[in-house]
Amino acid sequence: VQLQASGGGLVQAGGSLRLSCAASGRTFSRYTRGWFRQAPGKEREFVSAINRGDGSSQYADSVRGRFTISRDNAKNTVYLEMNNLKPEDTAVYYCAASSRTIWSTVRDASVYDYWGQGTQVTVSS
Repeated sequence: VQLQASGGGLVQAGGSLRLSCAASGRTFSRYTRGWFRQAPGKEREFVSAINRGDGSSQYADSVRGRFTISRDNAKNTVYLEMNNLKPEDTAVYYCAASSRTIWSTVRDASVYDYWGQGTQVTVSS
């Protein structure tokens, strides 16, 4: 079972990036998928998650209105569209998958069973 994150890079403030997280080794259509990030010297924090069923989503307050999460179950892939990026968005972004069904807990990193290797996003001012 493997999650492969990609799409990170260096972008100027106000720019956009699209992260992808491809899953292999298992069908993840029944898993909640999430994105977390970790900036240097800081703890890993929740960014966004998308429900395994109806496609409902959650966002951290800091990214709501700028980031959009989506999924393509046929491709076992989840995306994070990031617009109007800010320097404070600079971090390593990790994708994750959870088999848990309690939607209210998806902001908790401990409920995720599988993690990708991370992709660096750097936003210059």
